[in-house]
Amino acid sequence: MSWKDRWASGRVDSLYPMTTLTRRRKVIYGLVTVVLMTGLMVIALLATDIYVHRRTQTVAGVNVWGYRGAPIGAKRDGEVRIVMVGGSTVYGWGLPSHESIASFLEQRLNASAPGRVFSVVNLGAPGQGAYGFIADLSDYAYLDYDIVVMYEGYNDLGTITPRGLQNYLLWRHQSPVFRWTGYYPILPIVLREKADLMTGRGTAQPGEVRFAARVGAGALRAVAAVTGDLAGKVGGLTPTPVNAPAEGECIEMWKRYCGSVRDAISWARARHKPVIFVTQPYVSDLHKEQQASVAAMLKSHFGADAGVAYVNLGEAVDMRNLEIAYDGVHLIAAGNDTIASRLVEPVLQVAR
Repeated sequence: MSWKDRWASGRVDSLYPMTTLTRRRKVIYGLVTVVLMTGLMVIALLATDIYVHRRTQTVAGVNVWGYRGAPIGAKRDGEVRIVMVGGSTVYGWGLPSHESIASFLEQRLNASAPGRVFSVVNLGAPGQGAYGFIADLSDYAYLDYDIVVMYEGYNDLGTITPRGLQNYLLWRHQSPVFRWTGYYPILPIVLREKADLMTGRGTAQPGEVRFAARVGAGALRAVAAVTGDLAGKVGGLTPTPVNAPAEGECIEMWKRYCGSVRDAISWARARHKPVIFVTQPYVSDLHKEQQASVAAMLKSHFGADAGVAYVNLGEAVDMRNLEIAYDGVHLIAAGNDTIASRLVEPVLQVAR
């Protein structure tokens, strides 16, 4: 059969036998193309996410591992590494990372003890209460920290956050990516905040005077929503409280809070980590009552343990002064430095 006859009969495949693909090969090539394109997209998104992290981690956001400031490397010889756990007051809401309590504490410790090396890692998690202490200490155990500073009570008052007294928020664990890998993605949060600014939906909050600070604040407001789609597909986590309420020392209202603090300290002490529990500056009579209960629990459970210290900074700052506590809860840089200055000696004592 001539090529003209083949063309007329529709049997054109035999004209170019080397270029003919079987259905199986087409499927394989298609799958390979999809995998390659997906891989390239993931790499591009990851590279962009890392870039955004670097642009925001020291200004308003967190680094790729989900804590404030630049990622910290392996411990140096003789280094004493401290982690601070708590909520947005540890995080430094609305402030760059170098104006947080942790940053000021690190500077003051190194200035107060020449010849020694101190590092303070800021594990603050906005909105999170004492229930999150163990999760954060466990997630970042690889940092090989030496001392734990616990600084949280506000988010368990039942009046400052919408979660009430039963605050079981685990801020970072809302991201499935963080739960699976330890990497904390921030790109979707930043893009949403920029979109709000472009459409005029973004509104300035007290202390959010710079764009980067607004990005950080937007991250805190939107993190649950932006991870919701993925979490919905893989299944969310139902908080299962592991802390039994502290009996005896704490009044009924604060038993869960006291139990969370007690369990977190016990977790750290079981791993030979000294702990400093700090009462934040008083914000209300309710806060004073809460802290009196937890102080009684600490004395009862850990009073004979030299590895547990209690520091009461309730009167360190007047939280009614809006020039230093701009919203009655969060401090400006000068206030954070005041708190840090009061923690230097307790940390040095524990470090000895």
